[in-house]
Amino acid sequence: MTEREVSDYGLDPRRVDPNYDRHGGFPVFEPADPGPGFGRFLAAMRRAQDLAVSVNPDRDTWSEAADRVEGLVELLDPFVAGEGVGPASRVPSLPGAGSLLMPPWTVSSFEPDGVELQVEFSRFHVGGNYAVHGGVLPLLFDSVFGMVIRAAGRPISRTAFLHVEYRKVTPIDTKLSARGWIREADGRKAFVNAELRDPEGSLLADANGLMIRLLPGQP
Repeated sequence: MTEREVSDYGLDPRRVDPNYDRHGGFPVFEPADPGPGFGRFLAAMRRAQDLAVSVNPDRDTWSEAADRVEGLVELLDPFVAGEGVGPASRVPSLPGAGSLLMPPWTVSSFEPDGVELQVEFSRFHVGGNYAVHGGVLPLLFDSVFGMVIRAAGRPISRTAFLHVEYRKVTPIDTKLSARGWIREADGRKAFVNAELRDPEGSLLADANGLMIRLLPGQP
C-alpha cells in the first residue's frame, strides 16, 4: 500500500461522501498514530493468540502465563476508552488496520472499481484439521464489503445480507489474496461481490451481499 493509498484509506468520510451528515452516519474516526510500540504490541498479541490455542505446557507454566496476562490486564485497564478514541481499527498501515478482531489483512489496492487485500491466516483461525474456521471468512468478506463501499465513495452503509460459498479448504500460513467490488447499485442498495484465492489463483471462497445506505438517524 502506497503512502497516498494509506492516506486515502484514512480520509474524513465527508471528502468521499458529500451526504455523510444527511443519513445515519458513524462518528468520524481519524487515523491514529500511537507510535511503534502499538505495532509491536499487536504483533505480540497475535502471536499470543496463536500460542493460546496451540501449546500444551505443564500446569505450572499455565499458572505463570495467567499471572503475566493478568499483569497485562492490570497495566492496560485504566486506559479503557470509547470507540474511535483508542487506536484499534484506526491505523491503516498495520495488519487489520490495528484491530485484533480482524484477520491480519493489508490493503494492496483501494480504488473506486474495487479493493484488493492480502491476508495470511494463522493457528488462531483454525477450525479443524489445520483449515481456517468457516466462520472467519464471513468476517473477512464483511470487512471487504465495507472497504468497497468506502472506496467507491458511497455513503456509510450496513450489511443487509452476506452469503458465502466455500469452494476449497482455506489454508493457514499461506499468503492469500481477497478482492471485492460492487456488482450493481440501485439507490440505497449496493450489491457487492468478493472472492478469496490462493497463491496459484485457485478460488477458495466467494461471497455476495447487499449493503444498504443508512437513513437519517439510523445507528
